[in-house]
Amino acid sequence: MGIDFDSFTLAAATADLADADEPAAREHADAVEFRMDLTDDPLEALEDYDASLPIIATNRAAWEGGEWGGDDDERLAVLAEATAFDAVGAIDVELESILEGEAEAVLETARERGVSIIASSHDFEGTPPRGELVSTLTEAGKYADVAKLAVTAESKADTIALLSATEQLTYHGDRVATMAMGEVGRHTRAVAPVYGSRIGYAPVDPAEATAPGQYDLETLSRLIADLGGSAAETK
Repeated sequence: MGIDFDSFTLAAATADLADADEPAAREHADAVEFRMDLTDDPLEALEDYDASLPIIATNRAAWEGGEWGGDDDERLAVLAEATAFDAVGAIDVELESILEGEAEAVLETARERGVSIIASSHDFEGTPPRGELVSTLTEAGKYADVAKLAVTAESKADTIALLSATEQLTYHGDRVATMAMGEVGRHTRAVAPVYGSRIGYAPVDPAEATAPGQYDLETLSRLIADLGGSAAETK
């Protein structure tokens, strides 16, 4: 059964479903983001997973900041196989793969199995102008249940542009997940849910961060709670 993302979902990011992260995450997280590309045998790990939190399966391409070592056809095929596991409630697919037509099969498989789709885009160089942020999120939303955009903030103006785009799309009824990577944009991980962002990501152990500027899970959970940030409250 898919994750509906009708309200904010805090995901504990991990590459190891068998370690202590999942039990430790239950107190703070709503889901687990399983980074398949950081695991030697991700399908076996999913087979052995018997915990309660639903999984967002991510098999990130190297060209989008991940560590998948094979070709893209194999990577997407493995991601499609992940949708067969009951615990997998959503998959994350790169927007570029979707636009190039490479991800059509995995999207179709996910829809047939009732697994939600996150279409994601990452900019590790900077933050595009606000209009481009809106365009990218709008395009991603055509193919997915949630449009995800992570940028790299170099100034406060970058973070304001991202939050403004998030608020605009949320106001119009789109489901988006946004964050600014790096130290300058770190606070957006806590603040973006106030403006409508539907998904946040954090490692249980800060030493195992999967993106620049992540808070640890307990800290991010507390910050969001203190700020009253949830997608439902922005409407």
